[in-house]
Amino acid sequence: MIRAPAIGLAFLAVLCGSPARAQPLVTDISDHLVAITSSYTGTELLVFGALDRGDGDIVVIVRGPAERMTVRRKDRIFGVWANFDSLTFRAVPSFYAVASNRPVADIAPARTLARLQIGAANLRLANVAAADDAAAKPFREALIRLKTAGGLYQEKSGQVAFLGNQLFRTHVTLPSNVPIGTYTAEVFLFRDGGVVAAQTTPLFVNKLGFERAVFDWAHRHAPLYGLAAVLIALFAGWIAAIAFRKG
Repeated sequence: MIRAPAIGLAFLAVLCGSPARAQPLVTDISDHLVAITSSYTGTELLVFGALDRGDGDIVVIVRGPAERMTVRRKDRIFGVWANFDSLTFRAVPSFYAVASNRPVADIAPARTLARLQIGAANLRLANVAAADDAAAKPFREALIRLKTAGGLYQEKSGQVAFLGNQLFRTHVTLPSNVPIGTYTAEVFLFRDGGVVAAQTTPLFVNKLGFERAVFDWAHRHAPLYGLAAVLIALFAGWIAAIAFRKG
């Protein structure tokens, strides 16, 4: 049986060979819904597509839902490490991955990359306190460093592979700690340093089954969920005490 991505690539190959083609770029993704269950340990998303002719550069960006994130800086106070300062950023992509067929700095000018927010360094992360760039820079760098260490920010140059002259594909890893929500897969076609075509495809990452029921109940009835969690912890402790009680 032919897998869905293979069917999609075959369809794109036929499309590229059609004289009636009108779009310079056609793209799709292997899965439009990623289900988070108790057995979820991460998955790979296949992004693939076709060009109208055999030249150009491809940049793929998978972006997660925006969130607020507070970055805290620790310092030694009277010999003890403690939170000394903090800065909150709004509209931070919870997940951000960029892949390209060659280094993005060789694909387009820096101003174009900044305008399109290609690369984590070009993300527009506005801080709530309206701190100046110099003051916000170490917090911004720490935020990107933490996201990268957790596998939630990824930059992979040279990871978009061309199959022949017109078909391309790349894999984006969604780790086990990926947030739920609505994602977008953006694909840009560059020629001579400028964007000539772009397509955006939605992707949904959701909890399903028992995990979804617990998640919804916890958000709709937070006080009851907290009480239930405490009671379960107390019950588990009581059972453990009985099991390991010395005679």
